Amino acid sequence: MTATIKPAKGAPYARIMGVGGYRPTRVVPNEEILKHIDSSDEWIRSRSGIATRHWAGPEETVAAMSLEAAGKAIAAAGISPDRIDAVVVATVSHFKQTPAIATEIAHKVGAGKPAAFDISAGCAGFGYGLTMAKDFIVGGSAEHVLVIGVERLSDLTDLKDRATAFLFGDGAGAVVVGPSDVPAIGPIVWGSEGDKAETIKQTVAWDVYREESDVRFPAITQEGQAVFRWAVFEMAKIAQQALDEAGVSPQDLDVFIPHQANMRIIDSMVKTLKLPESVTVARDVETTGNTSAASIPLAMERLLATGAAKSGDTALLIGFGAGLVYAATVVTLP
Repeated sequence: MTATIKPAKGAPYARIMGVGGYRPTRVVPNEEILKHIDSSDEWIRSRSGIATRHWAGPEETVAAMSLEAAGKAIAAAGISPDRIDAVVVATVSHFKQTPAIATEIAHKVGAGKPAAFDISAGCAGFGYGLTMAKDFIVGGSAEHVLVIGVERLSDLTDLKDRATAFLFGDGAGAVVVGPSDVPAIGPIVWGSEGDKAETIKQTVAWDVYREESDVRFPAITQEGQAVFRWAVFEMAKIAQQALDEAGVSPQDLDVFIPHQANMRIIDSMVKTLKLPESVTVARDVETTGNTSAASIPLAMERLLATGAAKSGDTALLIGFGAGLVYAATVVTLP
């Protein structure tokens, strides 16, 4: 006899209910970076737009920063932590292969016994996690999902690498995703181009570092010009595709929150997309640097906190980075 399995009951749509962020207390200006590389403040600013970045101290661990951001997001969402059914953490800088840092965060934030796991999708990690959260809610696997993007990239920065020493920062951003009666997270446009994987990578694998005593501690390196060209020319197309999939024109857009990799990339995308001057553009990279998976939620949190963006605004999000991977979607801000 064949049993009839009841289908999962999901919500019609999903939305971002609350956002929170955490930036480490230590602010590192370009002058400090210049102690290690032959460059200048003017060169760093002209090439990247970065003036300062935040670096975590010993107590500001991946878990600690995540908990700070998560607590703010849950409070903003107006729910109790025990209503979180799943915790998804996007990061490339949690150094323990197992267990997932999401399990520790879920326990310490007071979420009870939710599903909890980490994902590694570089600077597109938050977009991947957000899409998974939406699908969980619509599919009936969860009612509320905590999505965190967190990085301690200062641990993976080679201060003697002139191409990357000034780029990276630390921090955590989090959102709570929950049910909605109206569409508030659009279709995802995501993918990967593995033939370009060598353009952003870890210098050596962990097992190589373990086995060869003369190998320097692993760091992130990249082919700057190749990444710049790819981001400028290809990611504007992906962003436009996300707008098209959501049925939103550039003129309908209120806010643009791209991955905070480089100010020149951001400005070039704005120009290529022909965004109206009325669109608020996140340029958090100037004071926060590139925080990979944390950059979009951190930028979102700052725009809302400063009033540069407001609840109900329509925002285009796009993340892109190592892999090479990308993810773009249109959302309604909480």
